[in-house]
Amino acid sequence: MVTDTHDPGDERGRTDESHWWRNAVVYQIYPRSYADTNGDGVGDLPGITAHLDHLEWLGVDAIWCSPVSVSPNADWGYDVADYCDVDPALGTLADLDAFVAAAATRGIRVLLDLVPNHTSIQHPWFVESRASRESAKRDWYVWADPAADGGPPNNWVSTFLGPGWELDAATGQYFLHSFLPEQPDLNWWNEEVCAEFDRILRFWFDRGVAGFRIDVAHMVVKDALLRDNPSATERDHWMEQLRGQVQEFNSCRPEVHDVYRRWRAIANTYDPPRLLLGETHVFDVDALASFYGHDDELGLAFNFMFMHDEFALDRLRATVAETEAALVADAWPVWTMSNHDISRFPTRWCNGDDARARCALVLLLTLRGTPVLYYGDELGLPDTVVPDALLRDPVTIAYRGMIDRDAARTPMPWTAAPGGGFTDPGVDPWLPFGDLATHNVADQRADPGSTLHLVRALLALRRSTPDLRAGAYADLSADLSAEADAWGDAWGFRRGDHVQVVLNVGTEAVTVPVAIGDGVVIAIASDRVGEGDTVGDSVEVEGGRAVVLVAGVGPAH
Repeated sequence: MVTDTHDPGDERGRTDESHWWRNAVVYQIYPRSYADTNGDGVGDLPGITAHLDHLEWLGVDAIWCSPVSVSPNADWGYDVADYCDVDPALGTLADLDAFVAAAATRGIRVLLDLVPNHTSIQHPWFVESRASRESAKRDWYVWADPAADGGPPNNWVSTFLGPGWELDAATGQYFLHSFLPEQPDLNWWNEEVCAEFDRILRFWFDRGVAGFRIDVAHMVVKDALLRDNPSATERDHWMEQLRGQVQEFNSCRPEVHDVYRRWRAIANTYDPPRLLLGETHVFDVDALASFYGHDDELGLAFNFMFMHDEFALDRLRATVAETEAALVADAWPVWTMSNHDISRFPTRWCNGDDARARCALVLLLTLRGTPVLYYGDELGLPDTVVPDALLRDPVTIAYRGMIDRDAARTPMPWTAAPGGGFTDPGVDPWLPFGDLATHNVADQRADPGSTLHLVRALLALRRSTPDLRAGAYADLSADLSAEADAWGDAWGFRRGDHVQVVLNVGTEAVTVPVAIGDGVVIAIASDRVGEGDTVGDSVEVEGGRAVVLVAGVGPAH
């Protein structure tokens, strides 16, 4: 068991422990793919602990671990069979405690993944629930009688496509599964379910875990009347069109906010408070903003509109502006470009163009809000092409060509040597390596001009520059309409009064006005050229380059 030892205002730049996440940079780890210490080809918790020095050197403040709970792995940990223990493939509860304690000594907090929408079909709760209609846990899950024609109770479909209901022949009722049939949905109208999750939260918070990333946070509560969802139209988001319906009655129900107010009250009993970070996969900013409540629900809510945008500055600018306008004063944005469910940003956004990937990283790490890096982002790591015979993800296998989650889950490349520093030489990793020679930690750490060193310098600049952590956001390329032509394919924004960021993803150089006062220097450049140079009333930024200008300070190192 460990206690949280972070001090307010410590050397990592934290000043407000009641909302410590607003000053943090979060780093997501997919545990199976970070480092393997026992030679079985699967990453594990001791492997993460062994590489904490890398994360301390990089300068991250918190780690979010994808699921470590006991799971039969129908959905690789997102089908939970025991919420209060560690999957044997990843280690033990003692390994988890050691990891949390070792991270704390480095000033790094640990968040775990919590999956409250559904369990594994093998969870003892569901085994008991499906035993009979009279089971004491029958109402812990969403069961319903067939429709008049014997078919499913309503028209809800799975997020992974196909019917959202599975008939249990033994009891003659259907159970709801918003994802795979092996993932039955819990019934959050049942107070016993609510009370059990109160206990689960406290179990982990008491062990020093700093909070949770909450899986499909928007879907936890379902319509009590099980009403049919409306059909999607051409005006709806492409994902809703793909499903053929808008998830009106099995998503974003008003009662879901009661769950998070209840959990936030629990989180706030700890010192410092624990973070609730929601996977809020919604398609408009008003729905996103609703999950913050009045600073009494989620502390952070992921912005999937930003991540699903193309890397087109007009679209990203609009999403940032809409988010800034929608979030009330006590809400705080969170931004990410990659995760375990989507193609990595250097591939999806940048088509493998290293200069564009560096520009994207400058954007992520200078916007107002909390940035979340996915493991390998600090290297500019692209997707790995996984041959069909080596695919492991059932969703990727089922929807090959439409969804590919394995491409973004391959092992972390620590070195170019056999085994990649991930596992022993000669051991086949659970997913194949990419091009180890092109992107690996050892080579980039030895190169001061690398993407890895760029990310480290950006994180150091955030810690040393109050306006980058908390300064207001102002879109200069939109506000300076009289000079709009000067911006071309560039996006410029100000943070507070002393920081200006310019990103030019076009091919032509632009010369744009400097709007942050006197004594302005290039603190960070995406290509690391010219850092420390003083600029005057304007600055020229070549195509495929980004710069961070700071008034009155020198460059970060």
